Amino acid sequence: MTASTATNASTATNAITATNTIDAEILQASRFLNNWLQADISRKALLQQVSELSLSTDDFAQFLQKEIIAGASLNKAMRRLRSLVVCSLIKRDLCGQADLNEVVTTISLFADFVVQQHLQALNAEMQAMHGIPTGEESGAEQTMIVLGMGKLGGYELNVSSDIDLIFCYAEDGETQTQQGSQRSLSNHEYFSRLGKKLIAAISEITEDGYSFRVDMALRPNGASGPLVASFNMIEEYFLIQGREWERYAWVKARAMTGQAKDISTLEKIIRPFVYRRYLDYGAIDSLRSMHAQIRAEVVRQESKHPERSNNVKLGRGGIREVEFLAQVFQLIRGGRDVALRDRSTRQTLLALAEKGILDGAIVQRLLTSYTFLRNLEHRLQYLDDAQTHTFPARDEEQQKIAQMMECASVAQLLEELRPHREFIAEQFDAIFRDKAENNSDTEQGMLAVSLSSPDSEELIAAHLAGLEFSSANAQAITQRLLATWQSPKIQSLSEASRLKLVALVNNALGIIARQSNQPLLAWNRLLDFMEAIARRAAYLALLTEYPHALARVIRMMEASDWAAKFLTRHPILLDELLDESSLHERPDWADFRIDLQHHLDQHQGDTERQMETLREMHHAMQFRLLAQDLEGQLSVEHLADELSQLADILVAAVLQSAWQTIATRHRQQPRFAVIAYGKQGGKELGYASDLDVIFLYEDDDQDAPANYAKLAQRFITWMTCHTPAGILFDIDIALRPDGASGLLVSSVSSFARYQEKSAWLWEHQALTRARFCAGDMAIGQQFEQIREQVLRQERDNEKLCTEVISMRKKMHDAHVNRSELFDLKHDAGGMIDIEFIVQYLVLKNAAQYPELTANKGNIALLKRCGELGLVDAQLANQTSDAYRLFRKLQHNIRLQGEDRARVNIERVHTEASAARALWDSLFAKH
Repeated sequence: MTASTATNASTATNAITATNTIDAEILQASRFLNNWLQADISRKALLQQVSELSLSTDDFAQFLQKEIIAGASLNKAMRRLRSLVVCSLIKRDLCGQADLNEVVTTISLFADFVVQQHLQALNAEMQAMHGIPTGEESGAEQTMIVLGMGKLGGYELNVSSDIDLIFCYAEDGETQTQQGSQRSLSNHEYFSRLGKKLIAAISEITEDGYSFRVDMALRPNGASGPLVASFNMIEEYFLIQGREWERYAWVKARAMTGQAKDISTLEKIIRPFVYRRYLDYGAIDSLRSMHAQIRAEVVRQESKHPERSNNVKLGRGGIREVEFLAQVFQLIRGGRDVALRDRSTRQTLLALAEKGILDGAIVQRLLTSYTFLRNLEHRLQYLDDAQTHTFPARDEEQQKIAQMMECASVAQLLEELRPHREFIAEQFDAIFRDKAENNSDTEQGMLAVSLSSPDSEELIAAHLAGLEFSSANAQAITQRLLATWQSPKIQSLSEASRLKLVALVNNALGIIARQSNQPLLAWNRLLDFMEAIARRAAYLALLTEYPHALARVIRMMEASDWAAKFLTRHPILLDELLDESSLHERPDWADFRIDLQHHLDQHQGDTERQMETLREMHHAMQFRLLAQDLEGQLSVEHLADELSQLADILVAAVLQSAWQTIATRHRQQPRFAVIAYGKQGGKELGYASDLDVIFLYEDDDQDAPANYAKLAQRFITWMTCHTPAGILFDIDIALRPDGASGLLVSSVSSFARYQEKSAWLWEHQALTRARFCAGDMAIGQQFEQIREQVLRQERDNEKLCTEVISMRKKMHDAHVNRSELFDLKHDAGGMIDIEFIVQYLVLKNAAQYPELTANKGNIALLKRCGELGLVDAQLANQTSDAYRLFRKLQHNIRLQGEDRARVNIERVHTEASAARALWDSLFAKH
């Protein structure tokens, strides 16, 4: 052996010895572990063997079988196994062989194993005595479903925790007896007896201890309710008596036993009780109240028993606050996002970070602090295998806890603990602090009294004067407020909702006084909105909890009547206002496409929910763009590009989803394409634009024409069907070959023939602003080739001019303007004139200049024509600028809810004159 090898061996031996010494010192701190080892000398070797690996359900089964073969009863064997499992986890945890995840997962799996093994044995005994419980209607065998609640439900159980259980069964009926000695029981009586036997088998203390303490307090009606409940009983309880705190508890409910079909049925009963289909910001107030009650009880107990202070679970900045932080977002958003229904606190926090609901760095710190607290909680329990969450009173025991946490002293442990609790408390307050505290109780009370007082008008006027409203605005605001407040809709609200509304009115008046240039306009639109959402307590709660969202709502409503009405129709979009950063970020369309498909996949087979998802996600992204638009962050051209991109993604998603609903589809992916015309084709889409489309296919299969016709019909239905969220887009298919008399779908070859031989000139004009939108890329490429060939045809200029002028006259005659204002779209020198100019120049010159067939938009094409000398360059630039201005003015007018975009002629005289001059230079002699 070389000197180097000898040195290495010696070092390794010393390291092992040191490690064993450290382990021994740490392990000595657990009285429970040491008492268990000292009770039987053979246990040390067994523990050493078992603690070398992380235990699984198979390991539990093997040990249990050995004990039973050796003559132990199931109860005795299970209790012995429990002690071994707990001691193994203590050793692995304290020696650094197991992390928190292994500890909580293993003990949770063991709890499942205990319940399942005992239930199986007891059920066999019960069936031998009373027969098989059978459903009254189905005639099927009934089994007892044991629900694990709390940390057990999330596979995050403490090593020394009791287990919260609920017993239920699917269907009432009675047992079917097979022997004369058997006595029939109702299913309810059968499962009640079975439940009592199960609790006794698991929790009764014997010389070998117990398997788990059992808590049944979370069942419907608690200790006063029946031990077991049928599905009908549970559903009725949720509808009539279910309380807010029970929603929180049932988030964790997990079936540990039962048949898959029954479990699925039960989950469908639980889901609507726990999760709202809308964003439920009322959950914040509910959990805030629940937390306050828990804290008050903890403080009361600590004042009576100072030695029980420093509760790592229920104290300030404790474990429960982390759980509340995760679960409040589950209750708020879980009804709309399946990914937030995980029962694990840790997994939920990670999902919140992944979705950007909570900052990723904050979540990582929360998880670190949560892990520290859970490890400390376990060490408090390792002392005596007791379910405790508070530091022991005796100095000697506190030192043992510090030793198990690998701290030199109790002071060091408390110093390490402090920043974790402070951070958790800080994050908890950020969510749960009462945001309405900004308004004093006195101020809210004054306005509440004013609204119901005989002298209300004078009192409110005085209140508004204090906010420095002008006398005229104060009078108008007062009249409108009183009219709204006295309306039957508001008066029928609950007292709690009216108080919440008063708080909102107070906040809103202060914001309007500070930030509004048109306070009366903002106020009237806001009250329309508040009146519409008054019965939706969740939306009132959101605006109360997040004053910055209320301020943004007011800004948007003052800026745009269209925005005010859009938000009033879709108040669920209020959620988008909470993340200020997302309202300033440009859309990541790749992420949006993936996210949209993920949500659609979650509801595969549920067409109604998929339609609603499409609309909700469309509205949400549209609303983000609207917020950026109203803040001046987007030009009209950029906004149109973004809205067109959004529409493209939605068209593709609808096409894919609709195809999956066609039972007779003959291939996995359709050889089918959607072609966009008009504003969508030219990427000039507005907020409320419809989509002009045609449908093409290239497929020789005999079933293709019929299936693609079905697909086109389904596509239109998915787009235009009214759901609670409205429609997706209006669809116009008038530009298909042969128009209203033509087929709904066309093959690529028939479309090409039609464009070459039968299409009218106006259809070729429309083709200048057409493009492949979604579907089969190969068909899209074929369409682009056909389009370019058609646009590059040699044309007779005289005939072209005549037909363009004739079509323009027809459109002008259909939109006569009898006002003194200038119609930005239809009047001479307006937008349609400019669009016709571009279309004419493309059709006339594309044969010589193929680049003009590019779908670059009217402004770019017109400028290019000037550069090529096809028209006067200066006039082309002036007309391009005119078109940009007209679009901007039209956009701003539409934002104010006007159907017709008309302005004083003086506002656009120069621009309209330039457009008319360009028109005359091309068409005057014709």
